[in-house]
Amino acid sequence: MEPRFNLFENEFAAKFAKRFAGMATVLEQSPLPKSTQELVSLRASQINGCGWCIDMHTKEAAAAGETAVRLHLVAAWRESTVFTEAEQAALALAEEGTRLADAHRGVSDETWALVREHYDDDQIAALIALVALINAANRLAVIVHQRGGSYEAGMMAAAH
Repeated sequence: MEPRFNLFENEFAAKFAKRFAGMATVLEQSPLPKSTQELVSLRASQINGCGWCIDMHTKEAAAAGETAVRLHLVAAWRESTVFTEAEQAALALAEEGTRLADAHRGVSDETWALVREHYDDDQIAALIALVALINAANRLAVIVHQRGGSYEAGMMAAAH
């Protein structure tokens, strides 16, 4: 499957991408731990079938020191012992916030209570924004068939 459209070469898309990258920069500077950001982005990307984003977030997480075991177990985080309770709460929020069409009420009260237990307001704001942003990024890449495999850690940071 070849890419349908190059979002990196279109003038309008480039303007949009610049602002999109600015939002990503704000999130990177947030108090939400970098490892949590990458795990959440990876999990949402897995759910959405976004090869480009899975490639990016796996490589960025590994470059930031994330272990191969944890990266391999993100898809089955509920059935593993390698994630903290806080990370599990963030992953649950990522899943429920990504699968909005699958749940008539969106994020459950149980998940919200776990998130409130483990994160402060600034971290929660960053987590909500991250789930929204990664889902938007997944949709952009999936729509145009942006394929994974060629991403190199640091590539996006170099672009903005």
